[in-house]
Amino acid sequence: MLTTLIKQIFSGRGRATIDALLEEARTALAAKDVAATEKAAKAILAVQPRHAEASFYCGFATFQRGNYTEALAAFRDAAADGILGAEHAVLMAKCHCKLQDLVSAEQCCEIALQFEPNCRDAHLLLVAIQLPGSDYTHVISAIHQSLRPATYLEIGVAHGASIVLANGDTSAIGIDPQPDIRVPLSSNIRIIAKTSDAFFAQHDVRAEFGGRPIELAFIDGMHHFDFALRDFAHVEHHCTRNSIILIHDCYPLNRATAARDRSTIFWSGDVWRLILALKKFRPDLQICTIAAHPTGLALVRNLDPQSRVLTDNMDAIVAEFMATDYAVLDQNKQEMLNWFPNDWSKIEGLLKPADGGTHSI
Repeated sequence: MLTTLIKQIFSGRGRATIDALLEEARTALAAKDVAATEKAAKAILAVQPRHAEASFYCGFATFQRGNYTEALAAFRDAAADGILGAEHAVLMAKCHCKLQDLVSAEQCCEIALQFEPNCRDAHLLLVAIQLPGSDYTHVISAIHQSLRPATYLEIGVAHGASIVLANGDTSAIGIDPQPDIRVPLSSNIRIIAKTSDAFFAQHDVRAEFGGRPIELAFIDGMHHFDFALRDFAHVEHHCTRNSIILIHDCYPLNRATAARDRSTIFWSGDVWRLILALKKFRPDLQICTIAAHPTGLALVRNLDPQSRVLTDNMDAIVAEFMATDYAVLDQNKQEMLNWFPNDWSKIEGLLKPADGGTHSI
């Protein structure tokens, strides 16, 4: 069938034959027949070199063969001639990644998201570019294994995937107003179904931990800056200087996913504002935002449980940083958010007590 169509196109049978070849290419593409897709597309391009859809199919075929330079050239031809959408832009981004041009890859991902704001492949590729390596649960697990804290508090338990990472000899408490636990919990883990504000207002936190302070905490609640700020201030009051607080969702991919009001499936909220606020109002803290996918994991140490700076200035801090636009991150997001490599050999060094002592209380 395909050979017959190619003969017809060169014999001048015209538009109908090109349409038939296009249908052959589409059918072959759907069947993942790369060779047939490319053959039909090249037959069209031999007659109409500026045929956008055929250029796209050629690009797809050469991409599948691993020829990323040729594929990128074909995708560019397709874009120049009028074919461009989310799938097209993502494929161009993947070519750029293979060719180690990560800046262009990010730009193509953003173009894909303009066509399709919830394009999963574009979001995942941005994550792989900006936050390579293991995900945040692997980092938290490694921290638990290294520190073996006596006490652990988690705000925002959700399905329980992170609180189960606590060691069996750690007294762990999870706070969530609507926990939806989907994993078995060991006897050392308790879930308290309350908001974090209610928990801190109604409970003696040290008493909940048998008179001990919080040694390790993880804040992963509402994805909203003001909630995270209150959680941090509350947690710090029940820590020691050598305790560590982890904060999720601090390194957003882009403006849309960093918005306070959710409009995308992939979403980190405006917790990034917390890092900026802590850097300004609490310069005594040591803050590193580990590049753990999908949305970063901040590690904060050198805590001061006696500090009242955040509590006494809460309203003013919230007002100031709620008015801070995402554009402040555009020029140097890594520096603004204290980006830190997702490399365990380096992360482990962050676990050493800030004062040179031990983490044991």
